Amino acid sequence: MPGIAGAGRAEYPMDTPDQVLPPERTEGGVPTPVPVPEEEVDELVEYLPRSAVGAACTAAAGPHQQRVERLLKLPVDGRQSTADCEAIRAFQQREKIKPANGYAGPVTWSRAELLAARRDPNAAGRCPVMTYTVACVDLTRELMWVQKGTKVTFDVVNIRSGRPGYRTRTGWHTVYWRNKDHWSSLYDTPMPFAQFFDGGQAFHGVYGQIATPTGSRGCVNLSYAHAEKLWNVLRQDDHVYVFGSRPEA
Repeated sequence: MPGIAGAGRAEYPMDTPDQVLPPERTEGGVPTPVPVPEEEVDELVEYLPRSAVGAACTAAAGPHQQRVERLLKLPVDGRQSTADCEAIRAFQQREKIKPANGYAGPVTWSRAELLAARRDPNAAGRCPVMTYTVACVDLTRELMWVQKGTKVTFDVVNIRSGRPGYRTRTGWHTVYWRNKDHWSSLYDTPMPFAQFFDGGQAFHGVYGQIATPTGSRGCVNLSYAHAEKLWNVLRQDDHVYVFGSRPEA
């Protein structure tokens, strides 16, 4: 059922694994290309508990209630009031998030974080400003961008980082290996536009929505389209800086 976590059928798994060694996946000695999505997923469908499905304006506080309250400049108390619900629903309607029923789930939160960061993703100065290219990965906001000095060369986008037990490792890293048509030999899962930066953790595209209740298995997941754009921005030996901590829902 659309909007319910884990419901429906996907052609490929939503989560993607760490991968240290490139698999040997070929057809007649030629590397097998990863699938290209027939069309990019552009609908924003919120993940809901079954108790909230069909509610006109749910009274339940979502897992990202306080974060959404802060971003929408509502009283930050983590409790869903009627005014909160109406404000969140109005935001969802404006951003075409379905269903628009005031539930502060991962899709609503990720969209609000992205909009707040677009003008200046490094306003807090947490990603070091260097003379060379740095791919900045903000786990706290689940965002990434690329900067060279103070100039943003790849606009801020939503990401999905590692879940508990598979955390995306923080600190400085370097893009050490790139494979446009990478397949995971652990799970036989396509990892398009993979750019590895630390012990098997990589930037790569996924099929479907990025904002989900659970994280990846360590990689930094992007939409297929964003991963393709990032492929043309980063180069081998470029620097990656990962900071923050993925919030628990």
